[in-house]
Amino acid sequence: MSLVGKKFPNITVDAMSEMGDNLRINILEEATKKNKKVVLFWYPKDFTFVCPTELHAFEELRGEFEKRNTIIIGASVDTCEVHFAWLNTPKNNGGIEGVTYPILADSNRNLARTLGILDSREIYDETADAYLLEGDDVTFRATYLIDETGKVFHESINDMPLGRNVKEYLRLVDAYTHVQQHGEVCPANWEEGKEAMHADRKGVASYLASH
Repeated sequence: MSLVGKKFPNITVDAMSEMGDNLRINILEEATKKNKKVVLFWYPKDFTFVCPTELHAFEELRGEFEKRNTIIIGASVDTCEVHFAWLNTPKNNGGIEGVTYPILADSNRNLARTLGILDSREIYDETADAYLLEGDDVTFRATYLIDETGKVFHESINDMPLGRNVKEYLRLVDAYTHVQQHGEVCPANWEEGKEAMHADRKGVASYLASH
């Protein structure tokens, strides 16, 4: 079930900071109590291949998100200890040293299972006469954008081999902020500084006539 237009689940999860601090983070509270937007992105596993490229890509744009009153939080089902080891592994050795935003350690999979983003399925094995778990029971590359009220205004899920375009989430934050501030809607391929439009027949006719 899609969460777009709904409140993000009120679930607290263990997390790890770059300094090795064990944290407890509730995404809904991060948004509502701090009055900030949140980019929450999930990746399958620490110490893998596409994953570190994404974590570094989000880190590179962290300052741009912060200018937009938006915080970044990563997430996987690895433990805090594994996160800390990866945070202390140099970039030139496949690590994420230099990443400064917190990373959720949803090792009990409470939040991931609630979101429905785990790569796992129960299948019946006739030989064993039992239901077995198929898949690695890790998450797909799911991304959630959450506003200051805790409402999800974007969600997307990529299969394991497909890395994200982090700049697209920056564009979506810009678009949503424009809607919040101006009450206009943002047409296809809209970017900050481009023309938006009023959500009525006159508005779309005027926009299409000039494009």
